[in-house]
Amino acid sequence: MKIAGLSASEILDSRGVPTLEATVVLDDGTRGRAAVPSGASTGEHEAVELRDGDKRRFFGKGCLKARSHVDNELARALKGCDASEQGKIDERMIALDGTENKGRLGANAILAVSLAVARSAAAASKQPLYRWLRRAFGLPEKDWLLPTPMFNVVNGGKHADSGLDVQEFMIVPTGAESFSEALRAGCETYHLLKKELSAGRLSTAVGDEGGFAPHLGSHEEALRLLRKAVAAAGYSQSVRLALDAASSEFFHDGAYRFEGKPLSADQLGEVYASWVKSYGLVSLEDPLAEDDWAGWKRLSSALGSSVRLIGDDLFVTNRKRLERGIREGIANSILIKLNQIGTLTETVDTVGLARRSGYACVISHRSGETEDSFIADLSVALDAGAIKTGAPCRSERLAKYNRLLRIEAELGGQARYAGAACFTLPQTARR
Repeated sequence: MKIAGLSASEILDSRGVPTLEATVVLDDGTRGRAAVPSGASTGEHEAVELRDGDKRRFFGKGCLKARSHVDNELARALKGCDASEQGKIDERMIALDGTENKGRLGANAILAVSLAVARSAAAASKQPLYRWLRRAFGLPEKDWLLPTPMFNVVNGGKHADSGLDVQEFMIVPTGAESFSEALRAGCETYHLLKKELSAGRLSTAVGDEGGFAPHLGSHEEALRLLRKAVAAAGYSQSVRLALDAASSEFFHDGAYRFEGKPLSADQLGEVYASWVKSYGLVSLEDPLAEDDWAGWKRLSSALGSSVRLIGDDLFVTNRKRLERGIREGIANSILIKLNQIGTLTETVDTVGLARRSGYACVISHRSGETEDSFIADLSVALDAGAIKTGAPCRSERLAKYNRLLRIEAELGGQARYAGAACFTLPQTARR
């Protein structure tokens, strides 16, 4: 499994913005290819996505520098390396970059190669990617878990021009019997939500992640619409609601600018608490800003025993930031995004730490996605309890759902559906 060649291409993501795709060729001719996504709502502490900065081309968002790093420096450094040794390859790229945030070579360049190496090794071993990933990281090759999908069906924040501060309103089929039934529940609810919006003469245009982007009078109106659609689809007992506030985007000058009013962390926490009670939310993602550690601490004490509090911008898939959260009792779950940290090995390491510490893990896409379905295999390989990859709409989102359907069919009785497991709080958290 020696690496014989390595190259990259500049391709487009789901927003028509350049991103990177890498191809690894092994000495036996086997190829592995992977593309990396890009986020619109990005955390300040994420690994650096290298852009060209030339305003004359793609408004400065080109990836030719990152492509050149793959074609030249990384290709020379990794030629002859064993593709089965994922950890060593990722470590070599991190050392070669030499920065804390992968800013020299670019996290987009490094991650594209990291994922393409895994794909090439899986292909050479004639195994599905999810099985290869377990072998590569020494995980048990049994007891497969299919993740619970979290469908972003109403978009706000930076994902749509809907006037809503909260970025994602999600439906979560926790009570389904299987992944395929969960996907069916999500699709049926999504279509009935469209019908409800049309009946109210509200827009059914979709945002970056396929969710509808109607102009609504309040966040509670969105929650009521979701609950109504769930009931109309017949899933009131098996589909729950969840939110991604992405609150760093509306935190300015020490206050949360929410529905036109400045709120403190505690005041916003009271709003969330009322929604958890009234609408039975199973999770709140990034309810407070990425560096509001004190506010997060108080919110975790207040709500951590009743709902999953998921850190995205707070943790950015970074082991050091997660360690602080664990040490200080902040949040109880973590969102996992490969391009926030920049290598497959570091991502798996962070998931392992979260698991050992009792934090639930949710594997996630980005708003600027590609048709690459890597995260579907990753979610199964790591037994993640849940996956976020948008509404059941747009091919870059459906690629992940359809891949999970194929994995479900391949595994048959070897796999079980996670259902409510990711959102069930341990008894220690309830006390």
